[in-house]
Amino acid sequence: MGMLDGKVAVVTGSGGGIGREIALHMAQAGAKVIINDIGASLTGEGASATPAQQTKQIIEQRGGRAEINTDSVSSWESAGKIVQSALDHFGRIDIVVNNAGILRDQIFHRMTPEEWDAVIDVHLNGSFYVSRHAATHFRKQEGGSYVHITSTSGLIGNFGQANYSAAKLGICALSKSIALDMKRYNVRSNCLAPFAWSRMTSSIPAETPEQKARVEKIMRMGPEKNAPLAVFLASDAAKDVTGQIFGPRMNELFLFSQNRPIRGIHAAEGWTPESIAEHALPALKSFFVPMERSGEVFSWDPL
Repeated sequence: MGMLDGKVAVVTGSGGGIGREIALHMAQAGAKVIINDIGASLTGEGASATPAQQTKQIIEQRGGRAEINTDSVSSWESAGKIVQSALDHFGRIDIVVNNAGILRDQIFHRMTPEEWDAVIDVHLNGSFYVSRHAATHFRKQEGGSYVHITSTSGLIGNFGQANYSAAKLGICALSKSIALDMKRYNVRSNCLAPFAWSRMTSSIPAETPEQKARVEKIMRMGPEKNAPLAVFLASDAAKDVTGQIFGPRMNELFLFSQNRPIRGIHAAEGWTPESIAEHALPALKSFFVPMERSGEVFSWDPL
């Protein structure tokens, strides 16, 4: 008996990397899998069914069941076809893994509206579209699980990724809203912030000695290290886990904090700009969140 026996999973962007490993592990755990991938480049150009076919071949060689869908997550209509493919092939849908993604990295003052829209459309809009189509079926059957792939670029910060960071942090808010709205239907929604060397991290600069050292650390973390947590979150063993953000890093597992007040001060007479500068700023400044990137927060070697 596998942890996902009898369940049907849709894994977007599962033609390679982290998505492929999640699809493989879910199939190994007993799920029937819809492998969704348009086969585009890292920046979203082109299309090919080959990556999805390769994932399907591996699953079937290992005795699992899978079907391919090559529709894009980035429009409402095509996202509906992704969910419908699960119903057409396997008669139901129990799990959605929102993993599909592209990159259009650019320093903020040079970022174009096209670079912004392209990334938001796939990551944030795509997660909403696929999740919303699945929600109709989750509600009817009173059960289902979402696993959304976020990133420390959004949770903590990174250079040259305003579009990606905004989308990935937005996905966390989307997940929390789904968890709150659909709890009454036994539907769970969680986020996973992966650490791995994959196509999505291959664009990290490696020019300075510090950058090269950071990339070398990431390259030691294979995409397969993220799959066990995704399988668990999708399973009935996680029936009490919803609205959370997790991060697997090699053999470490992290639970991320979510925004809460960290310091408060009160003035009986109210505040003026001057009193804020004189009294509030000194009281609050030592609690400011540092200007750090993910690599600076996770500065130790992965265990």
